[in-house]
Amino acid sequence: MGDILHALPAVTALRQAHPSWIIDWVVEPRWQALLSAETSQEQTPRLPSSPDVIPFQCGQNPAQPVVSHLHFAPTKAWRKAPFSNQTANEIKALRATLQAGHYNVVLDLQGAIRSAVVAHLAGCRRRIGEAEPRERAARWLFTERIVTHGAHVIQQDVELASAIAGDPLSAVAPWLPVDPAAEAWADTILPAAAVQPGSPRTGLHPRGGDQPTVLLSPGGGWGAKRWPAERYALVARELIKRGCRVLVNVGPGEQPLAEVIVKATGGAALPLTCSLAQLIALTRRVRLAIAGDTGPLHLACALGRPVVGIYGPTDPSRNGPFGTRFKVLRSPVSRRDHRRRDATEVGLLTIQPESVLRAARALLYPDTAS
Repeated sequence: MGDILHALPAVTALRQAHPSWIIDWVVEPRWQALLSAETSQEQTPRLPSSPDVIPFQCGQNPAQPVVSHLHFAPTKAWRKAPFSNQTANEIKALRATLQAGHYNVVLDLQGAIRSAVVAHLAGCRRRIGEAEPRERAARWLFTERIVTHGAHVIQQDVELASAIAGDPLSAVAPWLPVDPAAEAWADTILPAAAVQPGSPRTGLHPRGGDQPTVLLSPGGGWGAKRWPAERYALVARELIKRGCRVLVNVGPGEQPLAEVIVKATGGAALPLTCSLAQLIALTRRVRLAIAGDTGPLHLACALGRPVVGIYGPTDPSRNGPFGTRFKVLRSPVSRRDHRRRDATEVGLLTIQPESVLRAARALLYPDTAS
């Protein structure tokens, strides 16, 4: 989820610079909602390379504003059954579909071995990736290796996209799809104000005078990145005392974390188990998001919501909030470590709820002295 959200500013910039280009994306099926509303595939068919076809225009279809067509690669399922006939058949079908696209260039914005292998399936002569990708072995599948200089992964992705844009690109606010059904669902929880004109980035915004709504996302990719749920609970309780409405995002397997927060607030914090499309719609409406280095935090940034980032073993200069108002809390004793340990990282444990609350108040009430 985070990799897609980090890549979107670069691809949105590429779409803005070249609205008539066919820009397709290979994606895990579970992340489709970040790029396309589920109903939009029939609405936005693949555009052939023909001079008599009306070019795809930026924002023309809010259900699928950036990409022309999606290809699905269920790599997570493939890893679970690498030698099954189903896996072999799906890889073969994806290869045939990609090669039928006759792409001029393939851009690997993930820098992983699996993404480099999928890029290779396209049979394209130009395969562009970073000179020093996240997984170093991936570089041997690139035909062009770009040396990037930006500190943040979003800046690095923009540099990669600039390699095929013709002119240097700048990071722009990413466009995320608008799913009418998900928006209607979110309206039942947080009624939205009027649609902002001309911007498919956010689509909706919360009423400035309404009760501030704060979204907590206590989960994370692995245990070392997770600030303790008990501390999120203390933050939630204080925010509720100060008149905020608190929602708790419950991702897969995160129910126990949410239960700690709900119980500590006497049920005042509202747990939400929802689809990705619904999470996008809901995040558009909140006043603030508080989370660690996890997908929902990056989603809030992409939608222009202020965020408090609670960081430990991952480096916020590379993976931190970007493109919105934010405050990052990280202990000086924390060191970059991507080993997927279960125990909360020691530096993360030094961050106290009072620090998170101060950061939250500064973002919720920027014109008020703390």
